[in-house]
Amino acid sequence: MSEMKIKAARKAVEYVKDGMILGLGTGSTTKFAVEEIGKLVSNGYDLVGIPTSIETEKQARSLNIPLTELECVDRIDLTIDGADEVDPNFNLIKGLGGALLREKIVAYYSVNEIIIVDESKIVNQLGTRVSLPVEVTQFSHKKTKESIEKLGCVAQLRGSESPFITDNGNMIYDCKFEGISDPYDLALKLNSIPGVVENGLFLDLASHVVIGTKNETKVLEKKAY
Repeated sequence: MSEMKIKAARKAVEYVKDGMILGLGTGSTTKFAVEEIGKLVSNGYDLVGIPTSIETEKQARSLNIPLTELECVDRIDLTIDGADEVDPNFNLIKGLGGALLREKIVAYYSVNEIIIVDESKIVNQLGTRVSLPVEVTQFSHKKTKESIEKLGCVAQLRGSESPFITDNGNMIYDCKFEGISDPYDLALKLNSIPGVVENGLFLDLASHVVIGTKNETKVLEKKAY
């Protein structure tokens, strides 16, 4: 599995050009891409990164990748990140690593976003393989859970005995749906619940998907309409 992730990461980094501002994703696959970006910097590339998590920030600093903040730039040229599910329309579920809020902010301000995955993450319908992470405020989070479950899922607080706390000081509920038939409608309904900070549905944000398989690396590019 690691070999497929490494292949996909290396392919994605081929899109990096000298002088770019890069969004640096979070997760087991993306860390290989950050390693490759570190090699480019050591070879003289003038690159600046914006990390999507404290974990990625630490890795980037260890590789001497120059970092900045989103407020200091006009746009992000390219973000490379992973996903937990990818459907045929390039819509994603992200957030099993707990960085979904920062990942979505960075993706929103990116000209292009390349998603790198192994073939196990490709699905016909979102929500069939993994639960949907939903980030919520700590205040009255159990009431927020009740409202989320009215949308047709079972919501489980991540780390029930010792709750997982995100980099932004929030909690995450992992919400199990029996498939998500209309992710746009669900995202709208989730975000209308007071206490929900963000959800793990990444819609209309990915421009490319790089899929690592045992035999090859596939690159899919979303068509512009």
